[in-house]
Amino acid sequence: MAALARISRKALTSCTASAQQSLLQRAIWAEAAKSIRPSEAAKSIKPSEDRVKWDYRGQRKIIPLGQWLPKVAVDAYVAPNVVLAGQVTVCDGSSVWAGSVLRGDLNKITVGFCSNVQERCVIHAAWSSPTGLPAETSIERFVTIGAYCLLRSCTIEPECIIGQHSILMEGSLVETHSILEAGSVVPPGRRIPTGELWAGNPARFVRALSHEETLEIPKLAVAINDLSKEHFSEFLPYSTVYLEVEKFKKSLGISI
Repeated sequence: MAALARISRKALTSCTASAQQSLLQRAIWAEAAKSIRPSEAAKSIKPSEDRVKWDYRGQRKIIPLGQWLPKVAVDAYVAPNVVLAGQVTVCDGSSVWAGSVLRGDLNKITVGFCSNVQERCVIHAAWSSPTGLPAETSIERFVTIGAYCLLRSCTIEPECIIGQHSILMEGSLVETHSILEAGSVVPPGRRIPTGELWAGNPARFVRALSHEETLEIPKLAVAINDLSKEHFSEFLPYSTVYLEVEKFKKSLGISI
């Protein structure tokens, strides 16, 4: 019993000493924290190097895949919720509107000068075309792609109009100065000759276009390009997101 009492007294003494030491350390830390201003404390905290930077858009618009990074011209308009992945090139004066997805993971996708891809379009490129034609998706200059279109490994030559909800399959070719009506489906390897209007599922020849109609095709592309210039003001430098960021920094004591 005497030995047990001695062991208990030693344990109690050691526990009391460790508790007093921890209380002393907490008091020292509290005094040190009071002596440092909140702004200086925030500056003394160094963020980790591998920490991901804040992205105020809420969604990644440019997605690199391997060695391929999408390229967007300085004066091209790409809506904030558009997804560009891999081998995608958006040329000068062109526009890609809200909700569209351009997936260039297997081959190249090119949106030419002053062309436009309207809302909710899906554009993809396959490894190879069953017809032996180029597998990449090429949209050349002054082309209008209507909303909800699906394009896969096709070629659209300059000054064409693709109606909304149209589908162009692998290896299909739309020659210059042609119009595809809304809801048309172009089968794999089908060629739409120059200066003609096609429609239907599958697409069939309707009639030849007049000279006045062919002149209106590039005018439509230019009008949509002019409209896209008004949407540039919706980007981050002119939005109000920075106010929320400044408010959050102030709550942390970080100088603005």
